[in-house]
Amino acid sequence: MTDRKAQLAENLAKVEDRIATACTAAGRKREEVTLIVVTKTYPASDVRILSELGVRHVAENRDQDAAPKAAECADLPLTWHFVGQLQTNKVRSVVDYADLVQSVDRARLVTALSKEAVRTERRIGCLIQVALDAQESGRGERGGVGTGGIEELGELVAGAPGLRLDGLMTVAPLTGEYAGRQQAAFERLMDLSTVLRRAHPAANMVSAGMSSDLEQAVAAGATHVRVGTAVLGVRPRLG
Repeated sequence: MTDRKAQLAENLAKVEDRIATACTAAGRKREEVTLIVVTKTYPASDVRILSELGVRHVAENRDQDAAPKAAECADLPLTWHFVGQLQTNKVRSVVDYADLVQSVDRARLVTALSKEAVRTERRIGCLIQVALDAQESGRGERGGVGTGGIEELGELVAGAPGLRLDGLMTVAPLTGEYAGRQQAAFERLMDLSTVLRRAHPAANMVSAGMSSDLEQAVAAGATHVRVGTAVLGVRPRLG
């Protein structure tokens, strides 16, 4: 086993233990929570090692990094998630490799995703990114739509050719009433998910929690956690 593989295996085991412990504490089964490893800034060789170690879901947040990496790893049994703020001029590229886009937050993006999904004859899963630091129908500091915009955007996604409404995603906000209150933020997302599922029962995915707050996300009821640093380590800044 290479040094890097041993390191990733050790880190992955620690994260798995954290998720399992959090599930036990919350009275949940381990299989109720899916780990998505966020591989941004890390090379395709790491993605290949992670696949060998049993990881099946990976995420990227920048198309310029993700597109060549996904192409290099096209032979692997992976589900690719796009989790970053997505500009419409990058949609054509992203639809070529992403199975799910977790950062859907405006009508124009829905239209662009639908057009490219139809063109490529793909069906793209979509999560509405909820900004808990935004006004009712405004935008968040790190992307996302305010809580008042979820229903309308959900209807748009559900009715768009080539797209599938899978659920909701959030990033714990740095400002506003939920700043520093990750579990409260994730519990709010669960409440919003309950409302969404009344109209769209299959939209039951709730993506929340990262390396620093995955336990709070699991406790709140998240179905997916997005973990990067705790698995891959802290990458030194360039320059």
